[in-house]
Amino acid sequence: MRGKLVAGNWKMNGGLASNRALLDALLPAVAGLDGVGCVVCAPYPYLAQVQGLLQGSNLAWGAQDVCQFDNGAYTGEVSAAMLIDFGCRYAIVGHSERRALFGDTDDVVAAKYQAACRAGLTPILCLGETLVERESGVTEAVVARQLDAVVKVVGMTGLAKGVVAYEPVWAIGTGRTATPEQAQAVHAFVRGCVAASDRVAAGQVPILYGGSVKAANAEQLFAMPDVDGGLIGGAALNAVEFSAICRSAAEAAR
Repeated sequence: MRGKLVAGNWKMNGGLASNRALLDALLPAVAGLDGVGCVVCAPYPYLAQVQGLLQGSNLAWGAQDVCQFDNGAYTGEVSAAMLIDFGCRYAIVGHSERRALFGDTDDVVAAKYQAACRAGLTPILCLGETLVERESGVTEAVVARQLDAVVKVVGMTGLAKGVVAYEPVWAIGTGRTATPEQAQAVHAFVRGCVAASDRVAAGQVPILYGGSVKAANAEQLFAMPDVDGGLIGGAALNAVEFSAICRSAAEAAR
């Protein structure tokens, strides 16, 4: 069965000194937490540092993206095998910023998901609608399209090897958060889409919520039956906030 998971996405933030200070504060704060997996997804240049600081701890680490190709003439790209070399367990794919700013289409996201699985990484697949799409009443159609693109490539068996993160684009970095009821409605829809084809997979795939999650709202969000944790942005850069969010997930798992 699925468990609780909290993954921090540092985005393009950090430095050698600030990373060390953050992780030195975070490690004792999450030590001994049961029922929740805690992850930090760092920028590529800092993965070696993160590996060195977190090895042997209960904090896992991952990347914020991965190339869909295994190797070759793809200047500037980073393959899943390279991430494995640095002890990564996770890779985010399809984040809305990658889709909007760097042109990651549904097909590209599906290929990245497949590449991550092929190498033994756990992909965290981001789904979500813009404010215009929500106000137009097409949230479910958008999320279903993004999910279906991946399922067509890896099947339900492949989907069950990863994590899904629902991130309403209108709530990312804006301070606006979906209400627990709004989040639950979309999470239930996603789980229902999976269950329609594979009930076993539906029970295995964790579905995280992302979008201005903070210590103040984490408990209410994680109490929803289909919200299995969070993909955390800005709050992941604050050890006090992030550890409090992890504790809320651990409490919800009890």
